[in-house]
Amino acid sequence: MIKKKVKAISKSVRGYRVWHRYFGISLSLFVIISAVTGIFLGWKKNFDILQPPTQKGVSLKMADWKSADQLAEAALVSVDSLGLKAENIDRIEYRPSKGIAKVIFDTGSWEAQVDATTLEILSVAKRHSDWIEKIHDGSIISEIFKVISMNILGLGLLMLVISGLWLWFGPRRIRKLKR
Repeated sequence: MIKKKVKAISKSVRGYRVWHRYFGISLSLFVIISAVTGIFLGWKKNFDILQPPTQKGVSLKMADWKSADQLAEAALVSVDSLGLKAENIDRIEYRPSKGIAKVIFDTGSWEAQVDATTLEILSVAKRHSDWIEKIHDGSIISEIFKVISMNILGLGLLMLVISGLWLWFGPRRIRKLKR
């Protein structure tokens, strides 16, 4: 009875080892890209080259702030030499604790930090973290690729963890049964 159980577990471990190896090899490029870009994204607030430091505005009172139209217009004037237009604005991020708004463009990963009260341009810089994020999540190729690749990566890593645990636990179980 114990020999049959040991034989069944051994066969299972050998089978898991084979598909664990091939699954790991096929996912390795995605895992490496995701890991490296994830490390960069984790440090983006600490290195100015990845994401420009957030400046500080004149007033933190939102009642004193200018409208989104005025902020966008001021940002567009500041990046005039880059040839960006209003349709290139991806989003405007407000920072109430800093008194500024970040106008982020979808072309070239540029951002303009505008004082929300005076409309003074505090910074115009590239946001390398944006294109790194697009590589990280696969959206640099397309939104469909992003959804498919993130599901494959997530499910694949889950399967590698489960099979890896069995590859670790199975031989221990065999040794215990043999005692």
